[in-house]
Amino acid sequence: MSNQLPQTKNEVNEEFLQAFGAAWNRHDIDALMGFMADDCVFHAAAGTELFGKSFEGREAVRAGFQLAWQTFPDAAWLDANHFVCGDRGVSECTFSGTKADGTRIEARMVDVFTFRDGKISVKNAFRKDRPPVAKVGS
Repeated sequence: MSNQLPQTKNEVNEEFLQAFGAAWNRHDIDALMGFMADDCVFHAAAGTELFGKSFEGREAVRAGFQLAWQTFPDAAWLDANHFVCGDRGVSECTFSGTKADGTRIEARMVDVFTFRDGKISVKNAFRKDRPPVAKVGS
């Protein structure tokens, strides 16, 4: 799959979100950051704050994205569906990943996006609070 962002100048579409999801599954941080606005914000699915842990600005968002792969080295986002309406969009998928201790998570999730000038300005992640599935090797 190409690293090109499939879109017109300031319009985001479902193909844009498909390419963003593909970059997540490749664990390709440089490609991911190509989709993000300079003043981007990422609200993670977990954290102590109302919006989860928030990362603001390119370097913080980059670190927040990489944290997903550090926590779940085999992280995958599967069976995705996307829609875009104006400057908002949603990606729905199944998150699957295994922590270093063998704890495995598999749960449906959504990302709610705000777009500006053909880039993602806000990525707000939500995931079902499902208990871990059986540990690997159990």
